[in-house]
Amino acid sequence: MSDEHTGACLCGSVRFKTRGKLREVVACHCSQCRKQTGLYYAATNVARENLVIEGEEAITWYRASTFARRGFCKICGSALFWVADSADEISIMAGLFDQPSGLKIAYHIYCADKGDYYEVRDGLPQYRQGRPGLLTAGPSD
Repeated sequence: MSDEHTGACLCGSVRFKTRGKLREVVACHCSQCRKQTGLYYAATNVARENLVIEGEEAITWYRASTFARRGFCKICGSALFWVADSADEISIMAGLFDQPSGLKIAYHIYCADKGDYYEVRDGLPQYRQGRPGLLTAGPSD
């Protein structure tokens, strides 16, 4: 996978470039992620220092839990980012990246909280709650 990636929201008001290694994609099925996206949140992450954003004035931040925020485009509504206050990394929605992205989903988290209208049948690891070592807010935070 290349060490540089670009992407944007649906309307193009927010564009970004990442440098450095991206984490594998994590699919989160918690109720917060489902309510924000309509299905589940599929995101990678990168060190904050390796993310350059154009159009930051179009980003609105929502305090989603006691320790994390979700960023979205205030023009088109695209879900963009999830970031814990103390984290050195920022999660970026995988669907925002220009193709080919080279990204792949590695596993699913909060499967016990997934919607009742779909099944997860891709054969990848599934965790009832979060995965040890992965910073998340969880369904009740």
